[in-house]
Amino acid sequence: MPFIVYAKDKPGSSLRAQWRAAHLEFVTTCREVFKYGGPLIDASGAVVGSIMVLDLPDRGALDAHMARDPYFREAIFASVEIFESRQIVPELVPGSLDAELAKQKAATA
Repeated sequence: MPFIVYAKDKPGSSLRAQWRAAHLEFVTTCREVFKYGGPLIDASGAVVGSIMVLDLPDRGALDAHMARDPYFREAIFASVEIFESRQIVPELVPGSLDAELAKQKAATA
């Protein structure tokens, strides 16, 4: 199940820099669960947080994953929002987008 993790850094904190190497080392041990991950960058070019799209079986697995990640373990974030999602594009199965469209049209007809 895809989860989107949207995390904003504590303002003015140096914790990200302090724990970045440990975080990246952790990520190298579990690359397969990441669909996408990277920094949130504001208009001035400053890193202000992280976004991660993780494919894990359930919320318990996500919580266990985050408990092992130094960024979460060391509480570098001021806020963390978590959303469940499902992939529509790019299609994992050819024709699934057309099927989703047909389902939506039938529901609104």
